[in-house]
Amino acid sequence: MGLEVEVNGARRAVDAAPDTPLLYVLRNDLGLPGTRYGCGTGQCGACYVLVDRRPMASCDLPLSYVANRKVVTVEGLDMHPVQQALIEHQAAQCGYCMSGIIISAVSLLAENSCPQESEIRKALDRHLCRCGSHNRVVKAILSVAR
Repeated sequence: MGLEVEVNGARRAVDAAPDTPLLYVLRNDLGLPGTRYGCGTGQCGACYVLVDRRPMASCDLPLSYVANRKVVTVEGLDMHPVQQALIEHQAAQCGYCMSGIIISAVSLLAENSCPQESEIRKALDRHLCRCGSHNRVVKAILSVAR
């Protein structure tokens, strides 16, 4: 049983059951470790990827859902301005949640190139960061939006 998926612009054949969580396929089958396992229930945001340009939790998203869709992981962003701003603002501490935050920020900026701080905070609301770096993250995203 195999499916073909498009990840980071490349079509890839995957030999996994259709109900396998996308997160496991990305990490274990496709060698893309940037997408992180956090809670396993789609509540923390660590596993977010773009699916047809929308941020989605990959930990509870079955592989079959993305068979005819375009998936972009943090590795597929190729040093997006959001990533550069996070580095410049030293916005991450441990970095575990950052790939999901980056995905949501990139999606927000694609829809709204100049969001207000409140819109950024709303877009990041589902992301849990135990380091408490949200304020620096918001400042970094604001610097990209300006």
